[in-house]
Amino acid sequence: MQHHGMCPPPSSLPTRDGLPLRFLGSAPEGLRSSGFYLRIATCPIPAALREAGGCRREALPAAPRPLSWRRFPHAIPVRSSRLPLLSDAMPAPAHLFPLIRNCEMSRIGSTVCYCHHKHLCCLSSHFAHSHFRYAPQKKFAALYRPKENFNHFIHARDYASTPQRFYLTPPQVNSILKANEYSFKVPEFDGKNVSSVLGFDSNQLPANAPIEDRRSAATCLQTRGMLLGVFDGHAGCACAQAVSERLFYYIAVSLLPHETLLEIEDAVESGRALLPILQWHKHPNDYFSKEASKLYFNSLRTYWQELIDLNSGETTDVKEALINAFKRLDNDISLEAQVGDSNSFLNYLVLRVAFSGATACVAHVDGVDLHIANTGDSRAMLGVQEEDGSWSAVNLSYDHNAQNKNEVERVKTEHPKSEEKNLVKQDRLLGLLMPFRAFGDVKFKWSIELQKRVIESGPDQLNENEYTKFIPPNFHTPPYLTAEPEVIYHRLRPQDKFLVLATDGLWETMHRQDVARIVGEYLTGVHHQQPIAVGGYKVTLGQMHGLLTERRARISSEFEDQNAATHLIRHAVGHNEFGTVDHERLSKMLSLPEELARMYRDDITIIVVQFNSHVTGACQDEEL
Repeated sequence: MQHHGMCPPPSSLPTRDGLPLRFLGSAPEGLRSSGFYLRIATCPIPAALREAGGCRREALPAAPRPLSWRRFPHAIPVRSSRLPLLSDAMPAPAHLFPLIRNCEMSRIGSTVCYCHHKHLCCLSSHFAHSHFRYAPQKKFAALYRPKENFNHFIHARDYASTPQRFYLTPPQVNSILKANEYSFKVPEFDGKNVSSVLGFDSNQLPANAPIEDRRSAATCLQTRGMLLGVFDGHAGCACAQAVSERLFYYIAVSLLPHETLLEIEDAVESGRALLPILQWHKHPNDYFSKEASKLYFNSLRTYWQELIDLNSGETTDVKEALINAFKRLDNDISLEAQVGDSNSFLNYLVLRVAFSGATACVAHVDGVDLHIANTGDSRAMLGVQEEDGSWSAVNLSYDHNAQNKNEVERVKTEHPKSEEKNLVKQDRLLGLLMPFRAFGDVKFKWSIELQKRVIESGPDQLNENEYTKFIPPNFHTPPYLTAEPEVIYHRLRPQDKFLVLATDGLWETMHRQDVARIVGEYLTGVHHQQPIAVGGYKVTLGQMHGLLTERRARISSEFEDQNAATHLIRHAVGHNEFGTVDHERLSKMLSLPEELARMYRDDITIIVVQFNSHVTGACQDEEL
């Protein structure tokens, strides 16, 4: 769980007397009347920043200098992607700070938000609401209000430094992008691939430190099919980690026939080796918790014992199995936190898992049968190749948030009419949580009495967590949140070429039609031959020459992407107005230090599943 970005050089930070400055907060109330003030202190440059920027160590001061106040009369608000995000000696965009999750305020608020480049990053129009899971507390909402007149900006000469270009080289960019990539090809039998899945590519690009996204992929060994999923955590990564480890086991057990469940239970009773249920396809960085394995196994065993007792003799329905697995895992997460554990480490772990949260988007592929189970706002999208060779996108999931009217109505029908006006505020559940469905997040599920009892009897570390201390406002009839997934079924056709599962970090930066086109052209190898589209932009001859030169360099480059998910992340982070990857922009985005990266984008996790058209076509012919 490491952030693979690089820090910017000292030249990208404001300086005074050649020394870098750090933002520490807004001015006292009495000083605000004549303009916007920043509290500034010179400080040593961190070691990681020194190494990235190549500054001289002997020139660094040994200790911070005294604080001082400087006036910045004009601040430039950032809403449009056509405005410079940050500029020379520009005051930190403090009006963005209220959008940061409460638990991140202390970390981000201690770092200056400056850069000497224009167009460092283009924000989406819904940045203010899409990037952050939790709404801010009111005390941050009035931290800073940008002035309306921002056309005339006065540079603060005391802090201006000579702009120096700093770019990551192509090898450095590729090292960052490829650090978490993983590929799996389904093996052939007797020269034939009998699976509807040819293979898949996956990758992750962190923005949070540590990354809060997770991914999983596994082949079901006792039943047919493959499971793939992406998990987006919030309020920490603990819940997403636990769900990524456990959910596929619950799904596999739900799909097992009664006889197989009996064999597994008998093996446990007699101490014999268990039948393997899943074959995992993991990147070396994909962590599994060994300390909690026994606890997790005991909960899973209780689940399959109940399935044995409740056996009705009917064939298991995949949709029902997916729903039951999601709900049962969430119930076990809640129960484990209430019961606790004599082991102090495990006790704290189960509480962290329960009080944090995670969304999940999971695909189960069995022949031509594709089921998508989604809880939250990650998405599944099908890439379809039309008869003329063009690409189109088919949604296979719906976001569970305030933009989904059906989801808002569902929440309202589950609570008294008297609570209706307070259920959804500022596009958030109870004014706090963006996804309306999620694992964990027991703050939105437990009664107030239960929350207080668990917190008071829990370890000291739990009491130090600010998120566990507050009670959601207008909290009267819990639960307000569910982990029950919405399941969509699709029968694969020969024109269905690939499936994209991705956390919202991708969809905030790219439209699904662009995702379908980029991945489709990549998989078919025609992305180098496509004409360069410039839309309605006026392009000079020099700009067009640059675009063609860049494409020629990519074709001959030894760094050409071998992973479809990596290729998609490259476009998501580095695309320009022409729809091509701008190395300068990509370099800047990947150079952001971890304190700033989260302000411009979310963690991105992508799985691209490629389908076998020969198998799906043969199945279609058999039916005819």
